Amino acid sequence: MAPSAGPVRLLRCSSRFATVRLETEDGRLKTYCAILQDSYRQLLNITMKTGFIGLGAMGTHMARNLHRKGYLTAVWNRSQQKAETLAAETGCAVTDNPGALAKSCRVVVTCVSRDSDVLEVMDSIAPHIRPGTIVVDCSTTSADTARQAAARLAAADAAFLDCPVSGGTEGARDARLAIMVGGNADAFDRARPVLEAMGDHVVLMGDVGAGQATKACNQIMVAGINQAVTESLAFARAEGLDMDKLIGVLENGAAGNWFLKNRGPTMVRGDYPLGFKVILHEKDLGICHDMAERHSVQLPVVEMTLIHYRRLADEGHGDEDISALYRLKSRLFGIDVSNK
Repeated sequence: MAPSAGPVRLLRCSSRFATVRLETEDGRLKTYCAILQDSYRQLLNITMKTGFIGLGAMGTHMARNLHRKGYLTAVWNRSQQKAETLAAETGCAVTDNPGALAKSCRVVVTCVSRDSDVLEVMDSIAPHIRPGTIVVDCSTTSADTARQAAARLAAADAAFLDCPVSGGTEGARDARLAIMVGGNADAFDRARPVLEAMGDHVVLMGDVGAGQATKACNQIMVAGINQAVTESLAFARAEGLDMDKLIGVLENGAAGNWFLKNRGPTMVRGDYPLGFKVILHEKDLGICHDMAERHSVQLPVVEMTLIHYRRLADEGHGDEDISALYRLKSRLFGIDVSNK
């Protein structure tokens, strides 16, 4: 250790993060420790070389946040132009296929649309992935699909974590996603720096599949909130209330919630800024329907919302934000917002 001209005081030591802060009168040891921290970060970036598969509305933001932390090494996307655009921005590599990406990385993050896509990607990377690699799947699938994906990678001695996320495109952009994880605790601990680069609330929920079961609960709740908020605001408009005042007072009471605060002001103006597409929530609720069916149960909120989302999609609004449900609720009161 470098000599000091003044007394030394240990302020904090965390072996987990390999950081030690020391304070001296002349400041030399403080600088010395900062060099150690920089070396540790460089080592972490090497051991956490991360590839990203699936650069959609969420994935692109998530990959950018991995780049900001120094982890992003390579990307692959079915539409290559998206991958090349992100590579030009970040300096990462674009691989020709998922297998080539898996071969060059220690962590592989996937964020694709459907269960079949997840299994297709796993089959593509399994022959090429290195032992000890961790696959972090941020797609929303059934719990059964997560378990199938884990089984397909187990033969290659690679770990699988099902890590669905919640928070919309805003949360993905700002690295403020909630990430619900299923899988081995050791793999979770090793992947934590990558997960925390994308989200600010990361929780291991249990074994493989537990993350997806948790996400199903989230999607059911989102459907209920969407139903309640859009219906209430359509009712308020029919009653002739001042909508800005209404939203302001409700969001500060027992009915206050993120959706009302962030989507209420836009939907009442006929604007539906994209956070989560109708067709994607419809897909997720289909998963919830199938999971509930195994318990011989139909969930009223799920079934009603599936009907409404199908109607919106049939009318050409499937790619709009889920707050577009306000269109149908307004129609109940004879208010036409179809042209807004």
